[in-house]
Amino acid sequence: MSSHIESTLVENRVFKPAKAFASKARIKSMAQYKKMWNESIKNPEKFFAREAKELTWQKPWKKVLDWKVPYAKWFVGGQLNVSENCLDRHLDGPRRTKAAIMWEGEPGEKRVLTYQQLHREVCRFANVLKRNGVKRGHRIIIYMPMVPEAAIAMLACTRIGAIHSVVFGGFSAESIKDRALDSGATLIITADGSYRRGTIVPLKKNVDDALKSGETAVKRVIVFRRTAAEIHIEEGRDVWWHRELEYVDAKCPAAALDSETPLFILYTSGSTGKPKGILHTTGGYLLHAHMTCKYVFDLRDEDVYWCTADVGWVTGHSYMVYGPLAMGATTLMYEGAPNWPENDRFWRIIEDYGVTVFYTAPTAIRAFMKWGDQWVTKHNLSSLRLLGTVGEVINPEAWMWYHRTIGGGRCPIVDTWWQTETGGMMITPIPGATPTKPGTATLPFFGVDAAIVDDKGKELGANQGGKLVIRKPWPGMLRGIWGDKARYKQTYWSEFKGMYFAGDGARRDKDGYFWIVGRIDDVLNVAGHRLGTSEVESALVSHPSVAEAAVVGKPDELKGQAVVCFVTVKSGITTSKDLAAVLKKHVRTVIGPVATPDEIRFTDALPKTRSGKIMRRLLKQVAAGELVTGDTTTLDDLSVLAKLATAED
Repeated sequence: MSSHIESTLVENRVFKPAKAFASKARIKSMAQYKKMWNESIKNPEKFFAREAKELTWQKPWKKVLDWKVPYAKWFVGGQLNVSENCLDRHLDGPRRTKAAIMWEGEPGEKRVLTYQQLHREVCRFANVLKRNGVKRGHRIIIYMPMVPEAAIAMLACTRIGAIHSVVFGGFSAESIKDRALDSGATLIITADGSYRRGTIVPLKKNVDDALKSGETAVKRVIVFRRTAAEIHIEEGRDVWWHRELEYVDAKCPAAALDSETPLFILYTSGSTGKPKGILHTTGGYLLHAHMTCKYVFDLRDEDVYWCTADVGWVTGHSYMVYGPLAMGATTLMYEGAPNWPENDRFWRIIEDYGVTVFYTAPTAIRAFMKWGDQWVTKHNLSSLRLLGTVGEVINPEAWMWYHRTIGGGRCPIVDTWWQTETGGMMITPIPGATPTKPGTATLPFFGVDAAIVDDKGKELGANQGGKLVIRKPWPGMLRGIWGDKARYKQTYWSEFKGMYFAGDGARRDKDGYFWIVGRIDDVLNVAGHRLGTSEVESALVSHPSVAEAAVVGKPDELKGQAVVCFVTVKSGITTSKDLAAVLKKHVRTVIGPVATPDEIRFTDALPKTRSGKIMRRLLKQVAAGELVTGDTTTLDDLSVLAKLATAED
């Protein structure tokens, strides 16, 4: 059943907030939400000035918003520090001895860092960075396991004004090198390895491979000992984390940084081959993360909050580290896979730690469904009070299973839509106020003026599918693409004058709720990870057997989209299942496991227009097993379609 049909069937099924939850929530009714949202749109300066006063500022701002399309500056003239807001300001009261981070390693080790302890470790590592030549504005690559030291490294960078770029631990050496080159990074923070499904991922070796060409500006590598695996230490370049800490003290003042000081660069796939370095700055981003944690998760001092995302993705930045810690919450980190050593690892963790707020991806939820309820019913999940989803559209069937089986029918679900570029949630229920419907992210967050428009930018009516745009600036918005102003304008602001185009298609129902239908451009959403089709095509063509490749996505029940590759081989090369396996491994090596093709379909030719453009629209239909429809008059060779339909993996 398609997600659109499912959505239509459940559209009138509404789950109102439980009175018990709403009575304690910060926003208790739709009337209160609408009043606040209207103010945030009509008078954003007043609204966000009031919200920003909840943060700690070293110097007050002179102007809330300076907006010259497509560039926004928030809290102009104000100075603050993210690390101070996440740590120092909690040390004067009872939060000093409260758990800031609770961590569990995949092998089973447990650690707890209080706010006081976390503050000490961040200050010490900030001094390590300074001792190793890091200055304000320097770019630092963080390629770490899911351990507290990843968060410590991030917060240490923010403390001294260095710009971090976290690279997902599943990415390859080539991905590290590309990001180091683009950002001009001078230092990499990594580990000897990380644990994943009982095996060790060779993080340090990947860093070594990334640097062996000598092309990057990296002069120092700091290595955290996680697995005790044997690694190469390059004399004069590599130093051990624990040994560096022997030479520093635990006092490091938080630098006063302008609100628009760059905070981090996070690379995300684009529809061209080169990943985009999304740039976020300090004040507006932190406010957005703080506000969404306060109003969407309704976080409280007594909560144990768990976002299952990897720190290498923006969700890990905003909703594992910065947002929860700015709120003074207890945030849980888990290193490994959800099905190691068995399929109930997540549910055992929830029971063991008394998790109250749980935020995960629809991909994971569909996997849990597939594994069976018996893994859930073994555990007591009664501590949960709020559930959330992130990363992609959640189909109504998965939403209902999540509601019934994990939430016991009592927990509100916040189905959140946002992107790396937006910094934080953009369309989301407010749990004490918003009636929810399975499969829709519901309504815009404060300051978010979202609309569905046609190709000419005209706003569409109820249940008319179109393009999702944002018509006003918001505090957490990206400030650009690192080193490429032209690409920033072209990618996000060229489609419609004065509007940010998200790249997603959507519709609004009769109640104004947004139903996201997915990517419009050639970027796939695979298990919540954005993947440029051209990146995969480039990787395939780099193999000596491949002449040409076209990559599309097809609907996948578990991952959202599966990666399907249509490949033509060079003359004299024989196609086979063995070659398909080799090509899958090649893509995995070049880009990383997340990009591994689900299918390689060999074909003699690809459908092209007379001008040579590959008609991916037709390939998507073929990949999905659908009847090819639409205009084929520009197709150069109609016989190609018939052959494609019989192409096999």
